[in-house]
Amino acid sequence: MSDLSDRFEDRFAEIVAHLDLIEGIEKLVQSGVPRLGEDGPPVTAPQQRILNSSVYLQLYNLVEATVTNCLDAVSRAAMRRAEWAPGDLTTELRREWVKYMARTNLPTGPDKRLEHAIGLCDHLVAALPVAEFDIDKGGGGNWDDKAIKKVAARLGFDLRVSRNVERGVKRKLRNDLGALALIVDLRNGLAHGRLSFVDCGQDDSAAELRKLADRVAAYLREVVAAFDSFIMEHRYIVPARRPAPATVAG
Repeated sequence: MSDLSDRFEDRFAEIVAHLDLIEGIEKLVQSGVPRLGEDGPPVTAPQQRILNSSVYLQLYNLVEATVTNCLDAVSRAAMRRAEWAPGDLTTELRREWVKYMARTNLPTGPDKRLEHAIGLCDHLVAALPVAEFDIDKGGGGNWDDKAIKKVAARLGFDLRVSRNVERGVKRKLRNDLGALALIVDLRNGLAHGRLSFVDCGQDDSAAELRKLADRVAAYLREVVAAFDSFIMEHRYIVPARRPAPATVAG
């Protein structure tokens, strides 16, 4: 597995561990009142709901962390080889590099904008290789499947996932929203005070939460695989400058 895939699976394993806890408590509730220890306090219904609602926060964080790691992997790959110049980048990635170097996405005054423009000009005049840069993440707490596909298009590739995975992540679950859109909606509801944790988790069973997590994980695995292919095939470099594919000796 790639580093991107390893990091994703490690993070998802933490959510699975949390789901195991929720499932265990749910089974105890079905057989009586669960307690923390033999003589400890009971686990109340509101506490269960709070545990349930935290899954939505964990899943949203998984989505955002996965997108961030994918974008960072592209920018690291673009500056890994010292001989690659800005002109070797595809139009889409060069736009991201210029945006970072000139700080065009930041609210700055005229003098600061001039300073950044001169720095970019000096870099190009000196024919220096691609300098370290970050791809603008955007998202703003709204990373659903549409936003992920849009940021991939910004980098110059058409993100596609298998039909079954796409159907699973777009299937309407609640409030006419698919899996990722629902996670975004509930996460924002919790973050902005529209929802309490108790209200957010009141309608969920452990089985439903696990099914949701599995759908999201299946989708993100294919997103990670798509970014891995984009990087390994050097599709961030113009075709004429891409290294020749490695051949396997027969």
